[in-house]
Amino acid sequence: MGRDAVVSPYAGRVLRLEQATYDAIVAHAKRDHPDEACGIVAGPAGSDRAERLVEMVNAAGSPTFYEFDSSDLLQLYKEMDANDEEPVVVYHSHTATEAYPSRTDIGLAMEPGAHYVLVSTREHGNNDGPVEFRSYRIIDGEVTEEEVDVVAHLPARSTT
Repeated sequence: MGRDAVVSPYAGRVLRLEQATYDAIVAHAKRDHPDEACGIVAGPAGSDRAERLVEMVNAAGSPTFYEFDSSDLLQLYKEMDANDEEPVVVYHSHTATEAYPSRTDIGLAMEPGAHYVLVSTREHGNNDGPVEFRSYRIIDGEVTEEEVDVVAHLPARSTT
């Protein structure tokens, strides 16, 4: 890499998810197939801890596009604000394409601190079978893939 190369601040970062959260996101994606599923995993502000899964309704009801219901999203942000939380993960599914952000997804990515998770259900739909589960950071239109580490439980929160 040359001296002038720019390295994303998120290169080498990892999304750490509890197995139960991972399983719930996958189940939501499969359940909503053939439409795209969407949701948010909130966590304590500044912690990068994905703790509280909130399944959202895809207001677009579409197999190729997702849209959070604006009143549901406003209510969720009020809850997160009251609980000193922020969106740690913003997720949605792709039903016919790979788990990579589309141009539309990139344009809609407005949470620079969030992990953007995509789940592709194209191979098995809502039937048993594996899905493609990938995570990205999307900042100012730049997409950086990151590793996903699924753990039994997140470590206990630090009290200091």
